[in-house]
Amino acid sequence: MGVSKVISTIKKNKKLPLEVRIYLIDKEKHYFFNNGVLKNGFDSKLTIVKNRDSVLSAYSKMAFLFDEIIRLRIVQSSNGTDSDELLYLLNLVPINRKIRTFLDWKVFSPEFTRDMSRLFEVRNDAVHCISIDEVMYNPKMSISLSTKSGFNKFSSDLQRAWKTLLKIYVGEQQKIDLENICNQSS
Repeated sequence: MGVSKVISTIKKNKKLPLEVRIYLIDKEKHYFFNNGVLKNGFDSKLTIVKNRDSVLSAYSKMAFLFDEIIRLRIVQSSNGTDSDELLYLLNLVPINRKIRTFLDWKVFSPEFTRDMSRLFEVRNDAVHCISIDEVMYNPKMSISLSTKSGFNKFSSDLQRAWKTLLKIYVGEQQKIDLENICNQSS
């Protein structure tokens, strides 16, 4: 059963299961189903402007998907106590450890792991600054985000990583028993 059918089934039913928590990507549309409510998710296209809030917002979307990948692998679509406890623990795990875990689990390639690690160094620096202009990005050589070319390179790399992360998430999503979720909605 495909994601489109699950979304359609969830939208049709008045009584939705509380025990399901899942982020679903169907082509370019994203949905978040949690506590019996279906909401729109993030945009497939990551828009980044040259300011601290925009950059940190992009990273929070990526971090959310990291946690959802881990949830899918460990508790699938459960919205029970096990899910709550896992989310609690995930908030305690530094992002670099999650990235390393994805490499160990063979979810991320070594190249993508390296790229994500470099990109998340920018996030760590952006958290501790007032302006994004104070931040450096090190893809191969250090470049300043204060320059137009430096920010454009960073933005391009972050958007490429987002697209790759979405593909990885969809791959993990395909391992879910969507028919079971659909049956719980009926």
